[in-house]
Amino acid sequence: MYCNILVSKYTAIRKLLYSYLLASIDRFYYHQQQQSIIQNQIPLYKVRDDNRVLYISGVALRLAKYHNLKSMEIAEIITSQVLAICKENLLVRIVAPGWIHLELTDRLLVNWLQHITTVDLPDEEQRELKQIINTHCLFAIQYAHARCFSLILLAQREGIIQFNEPLPENWQERSLSGLVSAMQIPWLNSETQLILNHSAERYLISELIGAVDSLIFPQDNKQMNWEKLGLDVSQAFETFWSQCRIWGEVKANCPELTQARLGLVLATQIVLRVLLVTKLGSVAPFEL
Repeated sequence: MYCNILVSKYTAIRKLLYSYLLASIDRFYYHQQQQSIIQNQIPLYKVRDDNRVLYISGVALRLAKYHNLKSMEIAEIITSQVLAICKENLLVRIVAPGWIHLELTDRLLVNWLQHITTVDLPDEEQRELKQIINTHCLFAIQYAHARCFSLILLAQREGIIQFNEPLPENWQERSLSGLVSAMQIPWLNSETQLILNHSAERYLISELIGAVDSLIFPQDNKQMNWEKLGLDVSQAFETFWSQCRIWGEVKANCPELTQARLGLVLATQIVLRVLLVTKLGSVAPFEL
């Protein structure tokens, strides 16, 4: 699957979409200086939305400054190229005066979730030395991480999910990525749509995607507040945990939904651990 290959190459969705846009504006390069300017300044921003993952680019507006074409005309050319590349993985539309909206489909979300639960994100070797200012914020992030960790271990003990290998001796100090087989997580329903369709589930997925964007492919002109980013993810997880049941009737009547929600918990643990260890210079506890 073409998208699978790209998601594996570009764990950050923003970087994946950036590559789509970059490949789609080749025809507008007419000298080396302009190429350098555009490559380094393609505007692409993620919108905060409860129900979808949406990015907006103003690249057509910027290109209109260099060409004798209207921004809407340029946007139409770019979107046709992007659609030829991404096929059914994105919903692409143009909004006047030339904004390009790129919305992730369930197909791409599933590929990303499956990938993020098996990939190793930046580890301790890339740890940043940072003084924690808000200890309450740090505790909230650590608490969410510990909750995720315990839920995955509980699910494994109850046989809901299985690990590919026995827990290593240092399991309390590592991410759970790669231990749970992605093939065990039924991300899709019978209609081949993402089974996670509750607004709290979708919002958590969106927050995780934004966090990974910042970790792997940050905006050059944006100063990151890692405490706030970690708190946003942990709060999105707490909302998900309070509104989306995993055990009880859900486990009995819809085991696939239970497994998918546990897959989302796993993805959250992986991202929170990287934020705590590499960006906040703290520990990622497995219990509190």
